Order: sequence, then structure tokens, then C-alpha cells
Amino acid sequence: MGASRRTMIVAAAVGMAVAVAPAAGLAQQSATGSSGPAVAGAGATFPAPLYERWIAAYKAERGAAVTYQSVGSGEGVKRFLAGTVDFGASDEVLSAADAAKVPGGAVAVPVTAGMIVLAYNLPGLGGALKLPRDVYVGIFAGTVTRWDDPRIKAANPDLKLPPRDIALVTRRDSSGTTAAFTRHLAAADPAWRSAGLVAGKMVSWPGRAMLAAGNEGVAARIKMSEGSIGYVEYGFAKRLGLPVAALQNRSGSVVAPSAEAAQLALSARSGQTGELEASVVDPTAANAYPIVSYSWLFLYREPRDAAKGRAARDFVAWGLGQQGQALARELGYVPLTADIVSLGRDALGALSQ
Repeated sequence: MGASRRTMIVAAAVGMAVAVAPAAGLAQQSATGSSGPAVAGAGATFPAPLYERWIAAYKAERGAAVTYQSVGSGEGVKRFLAGTVDFGASDEVLSAADAAKVPGGAVAVPVTAGMIVLAYNLPGLGGALKLPRDVYVGIFAGTVTRWDDPRIKAANPDLKLPPRDIALVTRRDSSGTTAAFTRHLAAADPAWRSAGLVAGKMVSWPGRAMLAAGNEGVAARIKMSEGSIGYVEYGFAKRLGLPVAALQNRSGSVVAPSAEAAQLALSARSGQTGELEASVVDPTAANAYPIVSYSWLFLYREPRDAAKGRAARDFVAWGLGQQGQALARELGYVPLTADIVSLGRDALGALSQ
């Protein structure tokens, strides 16, 4: 992917022109930077464990003070637009309308990606749960309400499915994870919209869904609630030892979450829309895991405090580098491919120096 093509993609995503700067020059700026002033960010819970690791490693390496509040994508965007943070974070790219509210403009940088998994609590099941597309969409649309539903039993003939109601666990806060998840549900099966449901950061879930704040809250609620199922970023399920379902993808394959399956999902963007988040709504690769999302950091193109703006830029550039992406892999996120890293560096090059 050429530099002009990468620039076009970012500009389309955030509704502003992006000037291209050489990746090597930006890396050199980052490598020679001093500790600088303290900077603060807030937003998505999806990548929060990764950002915490980045902050610790970055401080150890450079002595720089960076803080991050895991408050959800919606609140992160709100604080970014209000100018109360030095960078914002969301699993949904900044809309053109929101970008237009930022004096001097804003830049959205893709920094990591991850899988949204369906974690569940079914003791004594006797194996890994498999869910066809119409079934997992139906579970969250409220049309599949029992664990012993014939469609679930047909897909899992050797499992001991309990004769009980399915207990949904969903987000109660404005969430980029919810936005990415519901965009996929809407694309995967028309039954989602037929049920009167929409895609977005906040959804009126059917039935008596148990609501929790943040990915960590959803994972904790699933852990303590027998018969439950909910959607979380893979790392949160992994840390709590929650089993996760293998899901049927667009090509008909039933795929369990894995780094390889997620990379295949991300590789399917070529030939689709120029906006990265739209390209992974329903991946087409044969063995791709079906629900993945990029996660973004937002920076002010013309920060009110130039020193803080440079410090925030240098931190994000470090996260895009080899060490930052290695930490992503270690925590169960999906490291960005070289072309997406380059796209992110091009976006950073649009910032005022």
C-alpha cells in the first residue's frame, strides 16, 4: 500500500486531510525525545491492559509520565472533544462530525487490534461450545433464549447443554466494543435489524440482560453467573479463565479465537472500503475469526500545549514500534501488520511539530 493510499484511508476515516511524513523520520524523533511533560489519556476498556503495559515499559525506558483512565470509548471521546485529556481512545474511529468539533482538527491512529469473543459460564458442558451465525446473532437479538435450543444442540451433539434460559451479559456504558460487536451482528444476519435492533455504542438489549461497565465488568459478571454468555475482548476472558465459543464465519467455517485466525480477518481488508473499521465488520477469509476490531488513539492536530502534544505523539509512536506491538501479542491482542503501522505513522506525521 503506497503512502498516498494510506493517507487517503486515514483522511476518510476521520474526515480531514492528512499530510504524509516519512516513517523513518518520525521514528527518529521518537527515539531521541526526552522524558517530556506528563500526558493523560482516557477511553476504551478493550485495549486498557495493553496501554497499561505500554505506559510501564515506556516509563522504564524513557522516564516519561503517561496516565490512562479506562472509562469506555464513549466517555473517552467526550473527554477528548472537551479538551480535558491529551489523547483519547476508542474502538470506533472518530466520526467526521466529532473531528470537526476539535479546534485545529484531530488525527486518528490505529494502534492495535483484537478479537471480540463470546465468553460463557456452563459448568459440566464437556467440551468447547460451537455457535452457528444465526444462533449467536439470535442469542443477542433475543430470539434464541434457551441453552437446549435445537439449533445449539444440533451444532454441539456431544455436549451436555443444560435445560435452562440463556443469561445475557452486556455493556451498560457507551462502548466501542459494543459498536464493533453490533456492527458485526447487523452484517452477519438480517435478523438483527428485523428484531428492531441497531448497531452502536449503546444498545437496548432484549430481555433481562445483565449490564456491566467495561470489558472487565462483563467478564467478571460472566465468571460469577452460571448459564451466562457475553461479549468481551479476548484478553479479558483469557485472564479470568473463561471458555469462549468457536463461531461460524462468513465462509461457513467454525473458527475458535486465535492469533492466526485474527490475522486472517485483518488481512481481508484489501478490496473493501477504505475505512479500516468497516473492512473487518464481517471478514471474508475462509479461516478468519469473524469478530475483530481495530482500536484507535486520537490526538490533537494543533494541541494547546505543544510540549504535551509532542509527548503524546512520541508515546503513540513508541506503541506502534516493535516493542509496543510485541507487548500486544503477549497480551492476546493482534499486532498490526507493517502497512497498518506505516499508516499510523503517516497519521502522526500530520501533527503540528
